[in-house]
Amino acid sequence: MYQNQFIFSRERRLFGRQCLFQDRNELMVSVHPSGRLRLKYILRDPAVHPTQLSDQMALSIMETENVSFDNHGMFHYEGGWPREVNINDEEQTVRHRKKVERDDSWGEQVADMIRAMMNVAEQNNAINIYQNFFADLNPELGQDFRLRFTARVVNVFHDLWVPPRQMTVIDWMPNNDNQFLAQFTNQYRMRQEAENMVPVDSWSGGDNAFYIWEMSNPLKPKIFYDSKEVVSRAKICPKDENNLAGGTWSGKVCLWNTLKSGLPLRICPLEAAHRENTKALCWVHSKSNTEFYTGSLDGSVKYWDTRDLMMPVHELLLEPVPQERQNRQDAHGVMVLEFEYTIPVRFIIGSDMGCVFVGNRKGMTPLETLLAYYQLFAGPVRTINRNPFFVKNFLVTGDWRARVWSEEAKDGPSTMYFRKKTQVVCGAWSTGRCSLFVTGDNKGVVDFWDLLLSQRVPIYSINFGSPIQDVVFRSEGALLAIALGNGDTKILVLDDAMKSATGKEKALIAAMFEREISRSKILEARVEEIKLKRRTQLLAEEERAKRAGDEIELDLELDPDNPDQFVQLIESDDQFRMAIADFQDMLLTVERKRSKRNMIMERTAFEQYYVEEAQMVEPSRESQDAANPEVSEPKKKADASKAK
Repeated sequence: MYQNQFIFSRERRLFGRQCLFQDRNELMVSVHPSGRLRLKYILRDPAVHPTQLSDQMALSIMETENVSFDNHGMFHYEGGWPREVNINDEEQTVRHRKKVERDDSWGEQVADMIRAMMNVAEQNNAINIYQNFFADLNPELGQDFRLRFTARVVNVFHDLWVPPRQMTVIDWMPNNDNQFLAQFTNQYRMRQEAENMVPVDSWSGGDNAFYIWEMSNPLKPKIFYDSKEVVSRAKICPKDENNLAGGTWSGKVCLWNTLKSGLPLRICPLEAAHRENTKALCWVHSKSNTEFYTGSLDGSVKYWDTRDLMMPVHELLLEPVPQERQNRQDAHGVMVLEFEYTIPVRFIIGSDMGCVFVGNRKGMTPLETLLAYYQLFAGPVRTINRNPFFVKNFLVTGDWRARVWSEEAKDGPSTMYFRKKTQVVCGAWSTGRCSLFVTGDNKGVVDFWDLLLSQRVPIYSINFGSPIQDVVFRSEGALLAIALGNGDTKILVLDDAMKSATGKEKALIAAMFEREISRSKILEARVEEIKLKRRTQLLAEEERAKRAGDEIELDLELDPDNPDQFVQLIESDDQFRMAIADFQDMLLTVERKRSKRNMIMERTAFEQYYVEEAQMVEPSRESQDAANPEVSEPKKKADASKAK
C-alpha cells in the first residue's frame, strides 16, 4: 500500500536564516531645480486640434489635376521652313539649303532621321495593316479572354452621430456634380439608444438633421438641414436648386432654403397634412418651379405649391377603380412618385400593394387623373427609375425582382424581369450606358446588370455587408453613390467599360426594347382574339338554346375577380355540378349510417358510484313522503312543474 510513498526529512538549521523586514527612509537621488533652465522655458499658446471620433489615426488628402493628352499630326509637304524664307521663291530655298548643308551637324541629324524612318518602314513592311489575319479562327475561341469588370471605393462619408443613424435617401445636386444630399432617419432606433446619441461635431445639427456633402471633404458637411420631426423623404428641385422640399413621419410637408442651414422655412399645418408617413415626393414641371407632389401610406396624393403650404392645391386617393366619390378604405398606400420633365403630362405612382399607376396631370376628376394600373409585384414597389436614353422604359424594383417595364404595352407592361433570392430594395439605370443598371438588396449586395451581355446573372457584384438603402449614378455615369443601412455613404468609381458605351450599343438596346414591346402587343392581340372567339361561341350557343326552347342563362363575359360572377362561372360547369351532387349524396349516406348506429356508453367508476348512491337515497325519500303526505304533495307539484 505504501510502496509508492517517499518521505523526505531535513533539519531546521539547514533551511537558512529567517528574513526580517523593516521600514526606513533613505534618500537615493536628489535633483535640484536649475535657474538657467527656468529662464529658457517658453509658454505655448493654446492650440485647437479638431479630430474625428473614430478609429482613424491619420489622414492624408491628395488632389491631383487631371492632365489630358491629345495627339496632333502634321503633314510636311515642303518641310519646316523658317519664317523669313519664302517657299515659293526658288532662289531663297536654294540659298537656305546650301547654308544648312554647310553646317557640321547636318550630317548627324540626317543620319538620326534615317534610322527612325527605317524602323517605322520596316514595321510597316513586316505587317500588312489592311489585312485581317484572324478571319479563319472560330469566333467562340476568344470568349473566355475577357477583362473582368471592376469598381473601387474612392471615398466614404460617415454619419456625424454616434451611434450612427440609418441612411434612407441619397441624391446628387442638380447643378453641382461634386456635392450630394445624404438623408438619415432615427425612427427605428430604440428610445434608450436615441437618448444616448452624441454628435461628433456641435455644428452638425439635431438628431433629425441631414447634410449636403462635398466630395473633397468627408469630415465635415457643407450645409445641414434640421427638423423637429423625423424627415422621411427630401428632394431638391431639379430646375431650381434653392428649393428643398421634404415630408415627415407625421405627414407634414416642409420647405427649406438650400443656401441656409437650420430649421425649415415653412411647414404645412396638421389639418392639411397627410394622415400617415410621407413616403414619396417628386417635383413637377411648372413656370415658377414651385409645384410638387407628395404621397403617403394613407393612400392620398397631394399637389402642393411652395408659395402657400397652408392647403394643398389638389388631393387624390389612389384607388384601383377610381370613382367620383372616393373611399379611403379602398386606396393603396403610396411608396414611389416618378416624374420626367420631357413628358410634363404623365407621372407614375408605385403603391404598397405592388401596383403601378399611370397618372395624368391635366385630369380634373379621379377618373381622368388615374388612367390605368398594373399589378407587377407581390409586395410594395421600392423604386421606379426611367431609362435616361429611352424615357418610355422604366426599371421597377420590388419583392424579389427587378422588372423592365414599358408604358406602351397595356395588358402586359412587364417586358422582362430579373429574379434574386434576396429582396431587391433599390435600383437605378446608368446615366453613361443605356443597357446597364444597378440593383441593391437587403443583404448588402450591389449587382451590375447588362442587358446585352447577360439577362440571367449580373456581370459584377460587390458585397458591402450592410443593407443597401439607395443607389444613384452621377450625371456622366462615372461615379455611383451607395447609401448603406449603417449610416455610411460610399462613392464608387466604375471601370471604363461600365461607364462608356460603344457605337452600336444604343441601336442594339433600342432594337431589344422594340422587340419586347412587339412581343407583348402580339400576346395582347392573341388574348383579345381568344376572348372574341369565346364570345362568339357563347352567342351561338345562346341562339341555339333559344330556338330549342331551353332556358339557358349564359353570361357573355364573367369576371373571375368578381365574387358573384366567379360563383356563376363555377356553377355553370357541368362537371363541377356533378361533383357537388356526388359529394352531397356521400354526406347523406354517411349521415344515415351514423343515425342507425347504436352507441353503448360504458360508465366509469365515478359515474357508477353516483348511480348507486342515488338508488340508495331514493327509498329513504319515498318513506319520508309516505310519513308526511302534506309536505310531499306540494313538493311533487313543484317537481312536475319543473319537469314540464
